[in-house]
Order: sequence, then C-alpha cells, then structure tokens
Amino acid sequence: MSKLRCIIIEDEPLAVKVLTDYIAQVPFLQLAGQFKDAIAATEWLRENEVQLLFLDIHLPKLKGMAFLKTLVKKPSVIVTTAYHQYAVEGFELDVTDYLLKPIAFERFLIAVNKVKAAFNDKLAAAETAVVKDYLFLTVQKKKIKVLFADIVYIESQREYIKVVTTKNEFISRMSTHEMEALLPGDIFKRIHRSFIISMNKLESFTAEAVEVNGVTIPIGRGYKEVIDGL
Repeated sequence: MSKLRCIIIEDEPLAVKVLTDYIAQVPFLQLAGQFKDAIAATEWLRENEVQLLFLDIHLPKLKGMAFLKTLVKKPSVIVTTAYHQYAVEGFELDVTDYLLKPIAFERFLIAVNKVKAAFNDKLAAAETAVVKDYLFLTVQKKKIKVLFADIVYIESQREYIKVVTTKNEFISRMSTHEMEALLPGDIFKRIHRSFIISMNKLESFTAEAVEVNGVTIPIGRGYKEVIDGL
C-alpha cells in the first residue's frame, strides 16, 4: 500500500502528540515532519513534497489560513483548531476536513479516509488519462501495430481504407469514420470526404490542396475551414 506523506504544523505540544499518535495508528499515513510555525513549514515545502497537511489556524508569525493562501501547489489539508468559527473560511480554501480539538480518533479516521479516497480517485484518473500513441490495424486477419507518429494520411477505398505511413502502406476493412474515432483529434484532421491527414506531416497547402510527405491531397469543399484555421 502506498503511503500518504504528511506533516503537522502545530505549536501546541499536546496537540502534536495526539496527532503523532493517531498518524502512527493509520497504515497508509507516513509522518514526514513537524513544525511549530508556518514559516518553517514553508521553507521545508520548497524542497519536499507531501500529500497532506495537518494545520492549526492560530500559529505564531503566520496564521494558518494566511499560510494556505500562499501555497502554489496545495496538498490536501485537514485543519485542526479549537475555534469552530473558521470552518466556513476553511472550506472556501478547499480544505478536506475541519477537526475541532480535542480530536477523537474516530473523527480523525473519517478525515484521513476522505483524503485517501480523493488520492485514490486522482491516481485512477491519471491512469485512465494515459494516452496511447498507437493502434492495432487488422490487415488480412493479422493485427499490426501502427504508431500515430508514423501515419501520413488515410484514404477511403469504398469499404476499405488505405493507411499510408512513413514506412509502409496497409489496407484494412473499415471506414474512415471508424478509423477517425481511433485517432487523436488534435493531430489527425479530415480534409476531404475520402482523406484524413496527420497535421504533423503537413508540409504546405493552398485553398485547393495540401501536401503531406510529398503527396498532394485535395481539400473537400466542406472541409476548407480545417485549413483556414491554421
């Protein structure tokens, strides 16, 4: 299980001891540091990264809420305080939870589990967002890997398409619409009813045609705005 690195920013020794004991009982938390004021924490955070702050509001030198406003890259924050009147301001600053002292362990668990759930969701979203740089094309019952970076253009040939790459040409039984759905739209553009081109391979163009890797391809009447936008 990956652990969430956290720090305590708190000037009350008893509160520090309670939080330290609680953190030690949670398998997915790792205490990386303790600070009596936000200035010291700020210096440390310039060279270190954590996923969670336990932050008191009434701190010497720089108050907790003011400290939060200075953070450019903000980790999850659990506010710990004896003053409930700051709850609204805390949530406006996007804190995950707001714990009133004295803090019960059960309430502490609820707060850190919120952080863990949000962290897991972020990891899952990052994994989903990984973009493939290739596709597998069916050619004569064989699956062939084709890199997007190698594709020059795709041409419709009735119920087939011809995929022209920098190295080869492939014929596959599918439509240009089906192929278009598999391609990253920021790189590949349809410029004709029968042609999709890689904008990375575009060398020159006129109002009537484009040239990709030395091949001239016509621009369809209804697709001129694609080139006009360049």
